[in-house]
Amino acid sequence: MSESILRVALDTPLRRCFDYLPALDGTLPEIGARVAVPFGRQRLIGIIVSIETQSDRETGKLKRIYEAIDEVPSFDHKLLELLRWAADYYHHPIGEVLATALPKLAREGAALRGSQRFWRPTAAGLEAARAAELRRAPKQRALLEQLAREPLADGGSDIDRAALRALIKRGWVEAEQRSCSSIVAPATVDAGQTSEVSGPALSADQSAALETMIAAGDHGFHAWLLHGITGSGKTEVYLRLTARQLAAGRRVLVLVPEIGLTPQLVARFAQRFPMTPRAVLHSGLTDSERLNAWRAAHEGGAALILGTRSAVFAPIPALGLIIVDEEHDASFKQQEGGFRYSARDLALVRASQLAIPIVLGSATPSFESLHNAATGRLTRLILPRRAATATPPTLRLLDLREEHVHAGLSTTAVTRIEQHLAAGNQVLVYINRRGYAPTLACTACGWVAPCLSCDARLTVYRQAARLRCHHCGADRELPRQCPQCGYAVRTVGQGTERVEETLTETFPGVGIARLDRDVVRRSEQLESVVASVASGAARILVGTQMVAKGHDFPDVTLVIVLNADQGLFNTDFRAAERLAQTIVQVAGRAGRGERAGEVLIQTEYPEHPLLQSLLNGGYDSFAATALEERRAASWPPYARLAALRASGTDPEAAHDFLEAARRLTERPSGVRLLGPAPAAMARRAGRYHAQLLLESTERHLLHRFIDRWLPEVERLPQARRIRWALDVDPLELF
Repeated sequence: MSESILRVALDTPLRRCFDYLPALDGTLPEIGARVAVPFGRQRLIGIIVSIETQSDRETGKLKRIYEAIDEVPSFDHKLLELLRWAADYYHHPIGEVLATALPKLAREGAALRGSQRFWRPTAAGLEAARAAELRRAPKQRALLEQLAREPLADGGSDIDRAALRALIKRGWVEAEQRSCSSIVAPATVDAGQTSEVSGPALSADQSAALETMIAAGDHGFHAWLLHGITGSGKTEVYLRLTARQLAAGRRVLVLVPEIGLTPQLVARFAQRFPMTPRAVLHSGLTDSERLNAWRAAHEGGAALILGTRSAVFAPIPALGLIIVDEEHDASFKQQEGGFRYSARDLALVRASQLAIPIVLGSATPSFESLHNAATGRLTRLILPRRAATATPPTLRLLDLREEHVHAGLSTTAVTRIEQHLAAGNQVLVYINRRGYAPTLACTACGWVAPCLSCDARLTVYRQAARLRCHHCGADRELPRQCPQCGYAVRTVGQGTERVEETLTETFPGVGIARLDRDVVRRSEQLESVVASVASGAARILVGTQMVAKGHDFPDVTLVIVLNADQGLFNTDFRAAERLAQTIVQVAGRAGRGERAGEVLIQTEYPEHPLLQSLLNGGYDSFAATALEERRAASWPPYARLAALRASGTDPEAAHDFLEAARRLTERPSGVRLLGPAPAAMARRAGRYHAQLLLESTERHLLHRFIDRWLPEVERLPQARRIRWALDVDPLELF
């Protein structure tokens, strides 16, 4: 009787699996389990994707696995089915796809089941905390008080190691072991809460949406697009649906664009379900934290899983509902690195395979989702009004051709800021540029500070006296004079730093906070800025797109958008869509309390049809206009795209590779090849970038062509000399 053959996917760029024989002890691992195997001179860890009776190689030449690592599969049948589908759809090596779905330590062989050490205060430590000792050791006191509120995992990123060692030495802190299935994320709840917290009364719109979803049933695939204007109460609908699933013993997966930028949504789930075990998965976790959260999901200990993009692959038994908040957000698409997938799209596939409901929520749905709703693939439910007594803000365009402008702020904008502050309100100023100014130029010879590694200008950081590149990270000293002719230099344009400076000068004594990637790099920094606005200490908030990420500031009554024209004439066909989404999301921060909101949009093109449709008809009108343009031009969602991207250190290498790839085919049926062409920014980080676009009105024709074409592309001699990748359904055309 012939032995079973284990077909194993390995984390390599090879588009194939490898056959092995079972270990000599005869143990036959299950499909989806990890195994350690010989691969050349290496010992690699792979996943069994199938068990076969025959191999393309002679059985006598097959090697045996070293050992089976898992008693229980890392991936169950349904999750493995999703991952195989993803590998096929995105035309990516299955081994790398499976590796993406595992935490780093699991890829290295860490056990699926395990425990973690937690630190908690001893009785003496609790007494010391109550007695307010350690006045001269504030870090130790802060850590002890934190541990008294919630034990912390060993190795956590938020533990001061020196303070911890000192507390252990005093005998005020001790360790306890917890199984991963019992580990839950810390809750932001009031002391004494022990059960599910009831929510506020629903509006008529919320009730109608909820009743429609409930009537469709908790079983079976239903894809809902919850299109609710900002402040309409989408989160409350999520919470009610989640409560139903938890009460029935099923689990819920909630995907958010960025955990750090959506603290209020995460806090709402923690407050509503304080006793529900939950796991949080995002890139800010340490390797051990991520592994333990993944274990808690895998073992079924976590009933509520919240996470960013990669959490779509979390192993969750008895999953009953998937929620994708801010489904339009580009963060759901992996755009760099190897496996370039859309978590939103894979969430839809996962829900379909599991026959469970999924809710996509947004105030500004992506054009793909609006199109899918129009064609019946999604069911759109609309929340057209704000919850409680709040009303949508009024929008007005400010024609910069008729305004005096200083440092990006028009006279009308300054006047309205003054009036809103005098009324005791708060103001939000949005500009999608970091730094002090985007350009440093010479007043005499016209020299402009360039990045030496990119086709880009260096951004001025005046407070730090530095010039920095936002594309490659280059950093150098800010010159006092032109390095070319020696004359004076000046800044051109403005970013958040300069706008903050101008507002500080214009409104002395008024608290001003800034929210961008330069001042907020960790979640606690974000929380500090948000707290200063919530408390009223900051009366004016200046920021980039970070200010639009789900924050609720009831006293903000005025929003000013400074650079609305940036997306109107961009070469990327999605630029206008992103601009409208940003304007609507930022505008949604105004008037969320009882006071009416006002939004001023500064522009030099007030008659632009897209701005006019957004102003007069709202997002729906804008989307209808823009979608008609997309249909006429045969761009997504009315066509399917894939981009073959390449880069090399030689200016011609990428183009030559793409040209050779294009020549591999004459006229593919139903597929157009556009290019190759240099990227909009051809040189980035010392490499020259180009792309070849593949376009088809039929998805199956595009993928059938790629299936035949890509193996030939891989065999091109140039393919070994450059970096290249295929991006299916690209969000950006670089």
